[in-house]
Amino acid sequence: MRKWLPLVTVCLGTFMLLIDVTIVNVALPDMATDLKTSFGSLQWVVDAYALVLAALVLGTGSIADLVGHRRAYVAGLALFAVASLVCGLAPNSGALVAARAVQGLGAAAMFATTFALLNSNYTGRDRGTAYGLWGATAGASAAVGPIIGGLLTEGASWRWIFFVNLPVSVIAIALCLSVLTDTHDTVKSRVDVPGIVLFSAAAGALTYGLIEANENGWSHVGSWGWIVAAPVLLAVFVAVEVRTKAPMLDMTLMRNRVFVGILLAALVVTLAAFASFTYTSIWLQSVLGLSPIEAGLTGLPLSIASFGVSAAIGRFLHGSRPGPIIGGGMLFIGVGGLVSGSLVHGGASWPALIPGFILVGIGVGLATPTFSSAAMGAVPPQRGGMAAGAVNTARQLGFALGIAALGSVFAARAAHVLSRHGVPSSDEVSRLLAGGQAKVLLAKAPPAFRGRLDEALHAASVQGVQWAFLVSGTAAVLAGLAVLVMLRPVERAATDDPTKPATSPASPDADRDEFETATPT
Repeated sequence: MRKWLPLVTVCLGTFMLLIDVTIVNVALPDMATDLKTSFGSLQWVVDAYALVLAALVLGTGSIADLVGHRRAYVAGLALFAVASLVCGLAPNSGALVAARAVQGLGAAAMFATTFALLNSNYTGRDRGTAYGLWGATAGASAAVGPIIGGLLTEGASWRWIFFVNLPVSVIAIALCLSVLTDTHDTVKSRVDVPGIVLFSAAAGALTYGLIEANENGWSHVGSWGWIVAAPVLLAVFVAVEVRTKAPMLDMTLMRNRVFVGILLAALVVTLAAFASFTYTSIWLQSVLGLSPIEAGLTGLPLSIASFGVSAAIGRFLHGSRPGPIIGGGMLFIGVGGLVSGSLVHGGASWPALIPGFILVGIGVGLATPTFSSAAMGAVPPQRGGMAAGAVNTARQLGFALGIAALGSVFAARAAHVLSRHGVPSSDEVSRLLAGGQAKVLLAKAPPAFRGRLDEALHAASVQGVQWAFLVSGTAAVLAGLAVLVMLRPVERAATDDPTKPATSPASPDADRDEFETATPT
């Protein structure tokens, strides 16, 4: 059993940092009431954490190379614990969002060192098993977050979804200091500060623009200013990375179609599988009247399916081709989203979510354990850590952008339905509905109008959730098909030496193609 204590240590930190991505979902209505927040503030409670985590994973990985991976992991745990305490004590939404951002920084330090620590403690098939079980933990943690969040919110308070991190962090730090081995020598290299700043600015500008558009409407000029600034900043980031000697992300990796395909998959899987949970939880609690525990438990089929599939396939990942596994998982997620979108309509309630959630869980269980190992196998060995960090960045960025984008889908569709029902100021009402304020709207409505408004809010929320599922499901299916093509094995032309792979203009690194499409040993 002692052999697997390092895995338990790493998985404990991973579980805690990833569960905090989705644990807030079922607590949002209570937060909205307690802190008197707007729709935009609620989105930032979720996105501040995910965005900082996404933007800084690669940068903190470089710092970890300088100071040591175990030391960086312990520092991340400590910072995460302190920020969790501040989140739980936050007196207003501004303080909560700021503390969530600091929490994301601690999570980035942990996430950036995960695979380096696993590689230091395991080899051969044990490493494949460790990857599989870590993947099962990663996949299930995001799915089980709403369940634990519901239990804590209803049993104590929404503040306890943050306080619970404190004892877990203490246990994780104690285990880390006693059982984790860090065999990697520290590397003296320059931290790419300009790259970190530019990438963070580009991701933040796009997310901020989308959230501002949701809050103020798409005709708002300021929102478009941020959205337009995002690709400009990204172009500057690319230009800087090409010229720097120690880039945060080696741009030559982007010429590798397998690596790009894995990044696409990581981004879309998190967006399609989990971003819609935020608006599903608001529908279940604010409109249907479910308790936080009941709303959280609706995700149990997804959690069970995800963990079961991930744990089952872990032993088979050693030497397996990642394309069919990742692409197939994405198709499961896409079909699951489309099934949910077709079943959630009219007077539908929470049981309509179960079939789609099971399919999504299977897809998450297939794809998640394979991402990082496949990315590391698709690049030169010295770029393996960078590749794994890029995948983690893509995953969290997909969630952050998904929250903002699907929020726009939800609000736009809800406004359309409210307008058809004759509700005045339908755009404003739709944003309040998306912000978990359905009960407040009903309480303020004239008694003679309350019945009609209740009916309109039900119809609007159902349509908002339905379209969020349909959009995310369609995105997953299309991206899944693209990934199957991008991760396909390369056909080899005949050569004079049968042991030597042929080169091809379409594959400048054809002599590494077989290596690129297999997970590492």
